[in-house]
Amino acid sequence: MSDAFGRPAGGSTSDGDASAGGLTVDERAELERLRAQVAARRRRIGWRSPLAVVLILVGCVLMPLSVVGVWARNQVTDTDRFVANVTPLAADPGVQNAVADRVTAQIFGYVDVAALTRQTVDVLAERGLPPLVANQLRGLAGPLANAIRGFVRGKVGEVVSSDTFQGAWVTAVRVAHQQMVAALSGEGTQSVSVSQGVVSIDLGPFVAAAKQSLVSAGFTAAERVPNISPQFEVFSSRDLARAQDAYRLLERVGTALPFVAIGLILLGVYVAPGHRRALVGAGLGVAASMLLLGIVIALLRTAYLDRIPDNVSATTAASVFDTLVRFIRAGLRMVLVFGLVVAAAAFFSGPSATAVRTRHGFRTGIGWLREHSETVGLRTGPVGTWVHANLTILRLALVALAGLIFVFIDRPTGKDVLVLAALLLVALAILEFLARPPHPAAAPTPTGPG
Repeated sequence: MSDAFGRPAGGSTSDGDASAGGLTVDERAELERLRAQVAARRRRIGWRSPLAVVLILVGCVLMPLSVVGVWARNQVTDTDRFVANVTPLAADPGVQNAVADRVTAQIFGYVDVAALTRQTVDVLAERGLPPLVANQLRGLAGPLANAIRGFVRGKVGEVVSSDTFQGAWVTAVRVAHQQMVAALSGEGTQSVSVSQGVVSIDLGPFVAAAKQSLVSAGFTAAERVPNISPQFEVFSSRDLARAQDAYRLLERVGTALPFVAIGLILLGVYVAPGHRRALVGAGLGVAASMLLLGIVIALLRTAYLDRIPDNVSATTAASVFDTLVRFIRAGLRMVLVFGLVVAAAAFFSGPSATAVRTRHGFRTGIGWLREHSETVGLRTGPVGTWVHANLTILRLALVALAGLIFVFIDRPTGKDVLVLAALLLVALAILEFLARPPHPAAAPTPTGPG
């Protein structure tokens, strides 16, 4: 009677026995070899996992700075981008009202309607106007001045809300792009200046346009207004100096930082023992970092509005802030959606029970649709057989094509990412539908003897 290894049951171990455990020398050597492989794998996993976590974590931390850095670089190097960023301010009601109020105040700084009315009454009185009438006209100087001020404010408001004003705003912003960049970097210029934490824009051209409109409307007193250049405060903060320091730093590193962040994340995924699991974690980490950036921007907005001076409109300041950071918000939304899409793709391509059931349900549904189509005569024929034989390569080609399209989209948004992911899923479904697996060969019919 023998045991499982062919040795006599109950007998003594042979000369080839390695120990009292009952293993031969060859069996013991094979066991030690397997143990060494397991230990080596554990050692590799032991240092790779922490390193991968650190690389991915650092990359995710750098991603928000990359989004802000890219925004800062765009404001400096891309005039069209900068103009597109600032142009909506011309149509903002809060900005329009603030500009109209400032221009009206400047005009009445040089045109004193009440004084002009009293002077006119005095001249008429000297020429024989009855004293009672003259006194009554002098009493109307105040109400008349208020009425004329309302008329002037209305005319200035029409100028500011017109397409002409918006066109002039765009032109001024485009011409003064370098001056605006100087303001953001903390350097004063003639058109845009920074003084004691206040960024202001020259309203001289808009005062001239309003003056011409008033004269054309019959308010000739506006001719008294000289060629002046009042300043309109766009941004005011006690922390502007620190913000400018951060801006200059991001402007310098804005080009390289995104590549560094993406490179660290990819390297972390490569080093990780489980690439798919690391990719899921990286996608979720990037999405979480973008969510954190959105929260930080919201907190900065609140802090900025709480610290604006009393002479600056909170509505105008909020409009300016929201306009200036809208491309940052668009960028973070795009990266957030991209991270979630990558995480979802990595998860549902994995071996988890949920992923397997999802893929099985997807393929079962496509298979049912294919079989139903074949029953009504819609067959893919040789094309379907070829697609099935090259299904893996075709899937990779579709994913690569989607990635190439994404790279060449100018200023992609979160919506672009979602649409591209949806189109990729549809394309993969069509590919699965076209792939016609070969029918199993019929089993040979057994024949009897003789």
